[in-house]
This record gives sequence, C-alpha cells and structure tokens, in this order.
Amino acid sequence: MIQRVYEQASQCGSLDRVIVATDDERIAAEVSRFGGEVQHTSASHQSGTDRCAEVAARFPEYDIIINIQGDEPFINPGQIDLLVSCFSTAGVQLATLIKAIHTQEELFNLNLPKVVINSLNQAIYFSRQTIPFQRGVDQAAWLNNHTYYKHIGIYGYSRQALLEITKLPASSLEKAESLEQLRWIENGYAIQTAVTTLETIAIDTPEDLEKILPARGN
Repeated sequence: MIQRVYEQASQCGSLDRVIVATDDERIAAEVSRFGGEVQHTSASHQSGTDRCAEVAARFPEYDIIINIQGDEPFINPGQIDLLVSCFSTAGVQLATLIKAIHTQEELFNLNLPKVVINSLNQAIYFSRQTIPFQRGVDQAAWLNNHTYYKHIGIYGYSRQALLEITKLPASSLEKAESLEQLRWIENGYAIQTAVTTLETIAIDTPEDLEKILPARGN
C-alpha cells in the first residue's frame, strides 16, 4: 500500500520530492526495498502534521509541504496538483481539499468530518456533526436546499505555518471534535479549500481493503 501511495504521488508534476516519513522500521525497510526515499522520525508525534514538521525542518529549501496520508492508495495525482495550486494565491498558509456530499449516508455519518466555507473558499469550521443545521426543514430535504462538503484528509502547508502550528497547544475545539485543524482555526489561521470531484478512499482496516478490491476487479 505504501508503495502505491508513493508511486501515485511521484506522478505529480507539481511535487519536487516525495519522502516517506515514519518511525516504523518495517515501513522504512519496505520503502528502501522499492527504491523510495524515507526519513526516520520520532515515535512521540501525535499527528501526521507533527511528523511532517520534523522532516520539513531538515529541508529548509522547500517552502510548501504537502501531507499525503500513507493509507490512501487510490489518491489521484490530480488531487495533489489541485491542492498545490492553492498556494499560487499569495498569502495562503494552509490548504486542504473538500468534496460535495450527495448522499444521506455521508451527510449524517459522524465519522465523516464536514466543512463550512466562506465566500473566499476558506474553511470556517469542521465538524463531525452535520452543519449547518436547517431550521424548519425536514432532514430528508437538506441536500436539496444547501451544498454540504466533506473533508478530504490531505493538507498543504507553507513552511512557516507548518512550523508554527505544531508548536500550538491543543485547543478546546480540537479536543471536543478530535480534529486537529480546529486548533489552527481557533488560533486565527486561514485554511484555503479547493473542491475536488474525485473520491479518495482510505484503507484503515483489513475490512476496508476487502470492500475495495472486489469493486475494482483486483
């Protein structure tokens, strides 16, 4: 799986370098086996953002860092390029992808973070709850009256912002929702979003893998 993610990321013309950051010797050995670049990191990190920051500190020549999760073997290179394009706008510190929700199942899935954006396509808030709430409207009609977005878990950071946000203490909103990006918003950082129409499928468990492989004929 990690090789697949690495190869997908390597297809992106907007990336200068692809590095696997890990504290696991088994992952490091696998990356070395297929000829990828790996950086060993501390085992004490609480998030992938913290791990990215440790590696970014070793490479001051790079101004933009993209955090691609290792459990996204079906990540599309076009999604990564779309995220990188957010930084063509001056002043963007942080960026992520969102995708329109089209089903009731996703809309009311508490494990799927939703995103509310402003007129500049910046994230106002992330929540596991369905937001915004539509007063006086039957829930079955919510998708007809408003465009809801789900969060796609890939991040881009300016170098400076990445090193700053990883020094911030966990915030009250972050603790409440268990979503680290709320820490950034609560501390005044703007998160630029870009809308993707491509689906990203994460593989978190062996059961997830079983669901995907038959559907793709593998």
